[in-house]
Amino acid sequence: MGYIRISDTKDYFIKDGKVFFYFADTCWSAFTNITIEEWNDYLNYRKMQGFNTIQIDVLPQWDRSTTDIYMDPFEVFPNGKWNFNKINEKYFERARNMVEMMIERNLIPALVILWANYVPDNWLSKMLAEKGVSHVIPRENLEEYLYYVINKFKDYNPIFIISGDTNFEGDGATEYYLKALEMAKKYAPNSLTTLHLCGGYADVPEEIINSPYYDFYMYQSCHFKDKMHWAYETALKFYNKKVKRPIVNGEPCYEGIGSIGNYNIYGRFTRNDVRKAVWQSLLSGAKAGVTYGAHGIWSWEKGLGEYSVSDYAAPYYWRDALVFPGVYDLSFAKWVFEKYELYDIEPANDLLINETQEIRVSKGRNKIVIYNPYNFNIRLRLDEDYEWEGIELIERKFFVPEVKKSEGETIIKMSPFNGDSLLIGLK
Repeated sequence: MGYIRISDTKDYFIKDGKVFFYFADTCWSAFTNITIEEWNDYLNYRKMQGFNTIQIDVLPQWDRSTTDIYMDPFEVFPNGKWNFNKINEKYFERARNMVEMMIERNLIPALVILWANYVPDNWLSKMLAEKGVSHVIPRENLEEYLYYVINKFKDYNPIFIISGDTNFEGDGATEYYLKALEMAKKYAPNSLTTLHLCGGYADVPEEIINSPYYDFYMYQSCHFKDKMHWAYETALKFYNKKVKRPIVNGEPCYEGIGSIGNYNIYGRFTRNDVRKAVWQSLLSGAKAGVTYGAHGIWSWEKGLGEYSVSDYAAPYYWRDALVFPGVYDLSFAKWVFEKYELYDIEPANDLLINETQEIRVSKGRNKIVIYNPYNFNIRLRLDEDYEWEGIELIERKFFVPEVKKSEGETIIKMSPFNGDSLLIGLK
């Protein structure tokens, strides 16, 4: 199986000589929660839906659903703590077999090496330590663990997501992740590396930004309905970093998850919310791909017990979450990118006269792409003429928009559809 590399322009991926649009499903809890039979069904279905990548946490996900097949990755002391000196080979052999099943289907594993709860000096490890459930890997065991995990999976050319849901609240986190980046490149040079960060976070330490072992930016636009603007704002923060790299929104709002901490006010995220977050990301610099998550798939919910994190709202049974409709909105986004060859687009909201930043504009060499989250006139500062096409995104209906020019303004009139739309202008 070939491996992914970074384009010469440093803003998208190449695989087997062609542009590769990263299209990942989020299945963090795969190695602890999923039976081989379930894994087989899941992989077949996601492959049919067009996914090319699956994101998984190598170690147990701290907020996973209850499982009947759980296994610890290390020997367990009588007090419940892990003995980091003794790796459970059975755990990692099972994980390796599951990765082999992905490779058989030409699905790329994107493996998180150090979720935030296993690393010091970040919000999650601190919170769990206060609850007495800390599993931070001791510094003296870190390199042994990294060497083992990287070599266990390197033959499959995975993407190594070095961190999970992290921020940086001290030197310990920075040291752990710098070491992990360095070792991933040393022992698996064909594998790309990135960091998965907590929601809306972009303040990555300069030592990491400048690391030659850090291949692409991945951010999380979060699961707070009152913070959905982070989808485009965080993309722009990474777009404006001094070191240019491809950008992926690695965790848009999950379809079906409750707005964290206030779902009794805002409810659950719908496919429309997910689609909005993804298109706003793609047109704000995060154009290297998209990631999808279904509430019940990432945690792998099987109805075996009450879900432990009440802030999220209860997850759906995994087989129900597997068929959520939002998947097809994202696979359509991938189709549009490939059909119109949008890999050269760059954020261009300076062309927009409308006051709302929720409309996102991007411009390429011979095209302009606009995401309109509502149905109203779009006003642009354009000197050139374009032929315009429209796509209503709820039912994916194509239409020809009415366009007028007046005193240096191009006005794209409201469509007859009451929903969000994509407008594409071609020279």
